[in-house]
Amino acid sequence: MPDMRWLGHTWSVTKKTTKKKVAPRLGRPPATDSAGTRQRILDIARLAFAARGYDASTNRSVGADAGITAGAIYHYFGSKLDLYIAVHDDVQERVYSQFSDAISTPPTFRTKIEAVLEAAHEMNKEDPSLAQFLGALRVDMRRNPELKAALQHYAVARLEFFDRIVDHGVTTGEIDPSQREEVSALVLVLLIGLTDAVSGNPSTHRHAVDAIKALLEGKLIRDVS
Repeated sequence: MPDMRWLGHTWSVTKKTTKKKVAPRLGRPPATDSAGTRQRILDIARLAFAARGYDASTNRSVGADAGITAGAIYHYFGSKLDLYIAVHDDVQERVYSQFSDAISTPPTFRTKIEAVLEAAHEMNKEDPSLAQFLGALRVDMRRNPELKAALQHYAVARLEFFDRIVDHGVTTGEIDPSQREEVSALVLVLLIGLTDAVSGNPSTHRHAVDAIKALLEGKLIRDVS
């Protein structure tokens, strides 16, 4: 993933001075480059929204990060809200396609949750900005009613995804039906914690995943009573 501080710039060094040469920004891209440019905008915008949040990011600043004009962004996305929603949809597709694949084979609640944890860890190693965007998303939705209104149904869909895993645990007998709501809440807390608290440190993220798996297996805390 490109470092936003250097995008759009080249650097030349002489014996006496160091000069920054600003590369020309791209205007409206040719059709042959349309898909690639759109994805590059999404990738840069994801970094910007994760780092600065919705309010502090603008199409102009995202364009500056990407080395293109704000007008080029408006060619693809009619507003900052449209851009944010597109970034959100791109992240959700990446994350939940991996999660869906991960739970397709494991037969039990515990092994399905463990598979989700491992998928989350691998994605976080490859691109931590995915988790960082999702962490910032929760803050942005609380601060911006327009975002909450536009994305609330996606939040419900995410809860339903994990509720189905919990329901599977009830079916297999791993979860007492009377404790279904408690287990659903626990799963939510654990996964949000992984995203918000430790996604920036791969080593800590690994320890957290291993600890959650040990907790599910009953191996983390010993009964000394």
